[in-house]
Amino acid sequence: MNYINFYNNLIKLTTNKLLYKSLNKQDSFNDRLIVFLLHFAFFLKNFKNAENEKILQDIYDFNFRQLELSIREIGYGDQSINKKMKDYINVFHAIISDIHFWNDNDFVKKKEIISKFLENFTNIDELVEYFDEYLENLSKKTLNSYLKSVINQ
Repeated sequence: MNYINFYNNLIKLTTNKLLYKSLNKQDSFNDRLIVFLLHFAFFLKNFKNAENEKILQDIYDFNFRQLELSIREIGYGDQSINKKMKDYINVFHAIISDIHFWNDNDFVKKKEIISKFLENFTNIDELVEYFDEYLENLSKKTLNSYLKSVINQ
């Protein structure tokens, strides 16, 4: 199964200019990648269950292959790509770990989590509200419908 629609949906969410209005500098590839990884982590958190295990692993593999291709397009060499990918995968797993109990956390704890990964953003409150809403929207759809649909920003 091809997950390009899903990947493109994450890219579309990630490139939403409103997410970057509180960034205290010009956004970079790294900033956008962290926002992408946050979206992806919340997606996995929402749909993680035994029934979806295989498809979520396939999506995970597909997304990280796409990220590797993006890093190659930027012009990094093979050795740099391996290091960058390892770093990004480690960040992603840290995000997964930190958002595991997202719904049980109060607003202050959620702000700490988002601030940890998006340290150059000044208005973390808006980002917490955004990801709360994003997670709520994910919970209203089935995995299959989300994979096949195209989102509108």
